[in-house]
Amino acid sequence: MTASQPDVLAGAYGQCQPFRIEALRPCTLVILGASGDLTRRKLMPALYNLFELGALPSGCQILGCGRTALTSDHFREQMLVAIRQQRALTMEEWERFARLLAYRRLDYAQQADWQDLASWLRQPGLPASRLFYCALPPDQYATVACQLGAVGLQQATAPDYSRLIIEKPFGHDLASAIALDASLHQIFAEDQLFRIDHYLAKETVQNLLMLRFANALFEPLWNRSYIDSVTIIASEQLGVGQRAGYYDRAGVLRDMFQNHLMQMLALVAMEPPSRFETETVQNEKAKLFRSLRPFSTGDPAPQLLLGQYQAGQIDGQAVVGYRAEAGVAADSCTATYALLQLYIDNWRWSGVPFYLLSGKRLAAKQTAIHIQFKQIPHSLFGHLLSAPIPANRLELAIYPQERIALHLQTKSPGGKACLAPVQLCYDYPQAPLQARLDAYEKVLLDCLQGDHMMFWRQDGVALSWAYLEPVLGRCGSQPLLPYVAGSWGPPEAAALTARLLNI
Repeated sequence: MTASQPDVLAGAYGQCQPFRIEALRPCTLVILGASGDLTRRKLMPALYNLFELGALPSGCQILGCGRTALTSDHFREQMLVAIRQQRALTMEEWERFARLLAYRRLDYAQQADWQDLASWLRQPGLPASRLFYCALPPDQYATVACQLGAVGLQQATAPDYSRLIIEKPFGHDLASAIALDASLHQIFAEDQLFRIDHYLAKETVQNLLMLRFANALFEPLWNRSYIDSVTIIASEQLGVGQRAGYYDRAGVLRDMFQNHLMQMLALVAMEPPSRFETETVQNEKAKLFRSLRPFSTGDPAPQLLLGQYQAGQIDGQAVVGYRAEAGVAADSCTATYALLQLYIDNWRWSGVPFYLLSGKRLAAKQTAIHIQFKQIPHSLFGHLLSAPIPANRLELAIYPQERIALHLQTKSPGGKACLAPVQLCYDYPQAPLQARLDAYEKVLLDCLQGDHMMFWRQDGVALSWAYLEPVLGRCGSQPLLPYVAGSWGPPEAAALTARLLNI
């Protein structure tokens, strides 16, 4: 079964037109690290698509900066190749966009280069509003903020603005996260900082609050009385690839749990905000993080399983184990798999287990949230069936499908009373293509609009690290369970995983 959709996406509620945004101030978007992989794969294709949608501000300029010595023409040629790898475009279309692009070489440690950048940005005719995107390693964030402050580029006179965008990870533990925040706040105010988690820009994730709080059907059931468990999974088929240097220091808990999974947990479990506004939503997220039961305390205590992939097969192709990957130590004890069971100590969720699962070289790339409802209190049909009736389940699929599916039981057609499972399903890909933005397009648009709703606030960063630090402390003494690449994880977790994911 498929949920019906209105013929006109924006027409159902009058003035709500998701892609006719209000007029934005002209700005200069400065990409720091523009010669790197993130700019080619994600940022420039996203900016081009926003340009084609008419969503970039009038008069917008895009300046790439990096250590690589490039002319502006050479930079434009590289960006054309990058965009063409993801979509078709004519030279006429490209030339309209290319007029917005320029490039400057920038050595991040040389203050003279930053002075030259400031002079370039202040030349007559360029917008006074500026957006600085750090497409750089996280250890460069504090340096960039300091250099921007030294040449006064953090300052702007209203209604113009200066904003700094950084990507996770925000530190590697609580102390480093606090130190990074202190460095950034010496130069920038909190409302100038945008801490990106691109998972939050995915349509299904963003729809969580609408699903919960705009529908009378779900919120009365969204509690310990009706929900048996909640599972959040973000699994990958890929290994560490070219990220071995980073990943062997970080592991799966820092790479996935501290950011993506904790944010999805907050949206699933937070209390209703009084209004759909940035401050009220962020306050409820922070309150949820404060309600997490400390690790290894309480009854029952949270539990943790850690694993590391061994040689196996992915889609029929042989792959090596983690310790045989290039750049990984032969005796590495880094976890590539984790299954964390946690509890939320508040009135709504008391006693309900939440499971967070993520790992590399698993059987499928999948991101989803599974809401498992409780069994019916009494079955009228027990004498007709040879097996228990499966409980209802709500699946919020984020990847590879983008859909919401409610699993129900109905009668099969015919003269005999037979039950059959069915799905009520809403598929996002059926929405009009012009009404869809990918994660980086949505992130960039929110930054241009100054909307912090789906970004990290510093107290949330600190609270998530504070919760996970005892978990990270267990990694040295916790058994590291081997699992075959291409499986769903360690055999010790197989039965639980099958039940949680309904596989």
